[in-house]
Amino acid sequence: MSEPPGNTAPAPAAVSIWQLKPWWCQPWSILLTGVLLIAGSWFWLGRWWLTVPFATGVLLWWWLFLVLMPRQLSDLSGPDDIG
Repeated sequence: MSEPPGNTAPAPAAVSIWQLKPWWCQPWSILLTGVLLIAGSWFWLGRWWLTVPFATGVLLWWWLFLVLMPRQLSDLSGPDDIG
């Protein structure tokens, strides 16, 4: 018997944004770098009033690259394109 008309190929698996990024732009490397920078600023400067603004900048960086960017990309591409 012949196959029914239409595409019988399996659907491609969803691609995660993190599969497209190099190792230095993976969530684990972003988190590790931020933690090391905050800890380094505390140990090097030893002043909470200098470390807190620095940590705030790191938290903003995390939010931008780990929360906002993946969310925006998935909204733009649709639910079937990016996992």
